[in-house]
Amino acid sequence: MTRSEFLEKLREALSNDLNNQVVQENIRYYDSYIAEEVSKGRSEEEVIAELGDPWVLAQTVIDMSESTGGYREGDSGYETAGSRRSDNQGYRQEYSSAGRRDTHVFQIDSWWKKLLVLLGIIGILVLVVAVIGGIFSLLAPFIVPILIIVLVMKLIGDNRRW
Repeated sequence: MTRSEFLEKLREALSNDLNNQVVQENIRYYDSYIAEEVSKGRSEEEVIAELGDPWVLAQTVIDMSESTGGYREGDSGYETAGSRRSDNQGYRQEYSSAGRRDTHVFQIDSWWKKLLVLLGIIGILVLVVAVIGGIFSLLAPFIVPILIIVLVMKLIGDNRRW
């Protein structure tokens, strides 16, 4: 199989499930990869044989695109911050060494991720209650006698006014 045949089959397989921009990016990537390997002295057929069947490769790309939140056919590629948050997603931004802002998206889209978040919240609440209870148990031997003394003083002080 030649490079053009391989890339055409890959394009055909990818275009069924991904938008045109993602298809073009993948075609450019594999075209440049094949060209780079050929420039190293390997034959085009050897490189294409190493890559395998373009349909299998396309399915791998599609699966990876789905698992990383890639763009499906019909997606615009643009989202507002509100729409991203409304999909039960959180995000954080980091600055890379070049000063660019990289956004990492954490999706909470499966049942086990939602369960993990719920268990985390319950664990934090239990920890807070335990800490507050521990503080009260440490202070109770001091606070109870002080409150009794203050109450007695107040009662004695109120009786003197009558």
